[in-house]
Amino acid sequence: MALSFPNQSRSYDARQHCVRFWAYDEALEIPFFVEAGALCRIDPKATRDEPGLLNAFDVHRDRIFRAAGRVYSRNRRGSYTLAASDIK
Repeated sequence: MALSFPNQSRSYDARQHCVRFWAYDEALEIPFFVEAGALCRIDPKATRDEPGLLNAFDVHRDRIFRAAGRVYSRNRRGSYTLAASDIK
């Protein structure tokens, strides 16, 4: 089954300097993280602070979700961190 993204919430993780979001594989919740560098690469105007990174995530949400699906399909377990190389 493909991942679904019914929960549109996302949050900034200051400790890991990334944006966290969740997907679902049937009833299983899958945590994802997007590195700040990945967000700044897909949105060069983004600032590296919480508002800038959350805005970059929101603007490129569909692209990030497609990348999450590709990364998840390679290895279905645990949590996943999306790097710049994962987002096309």
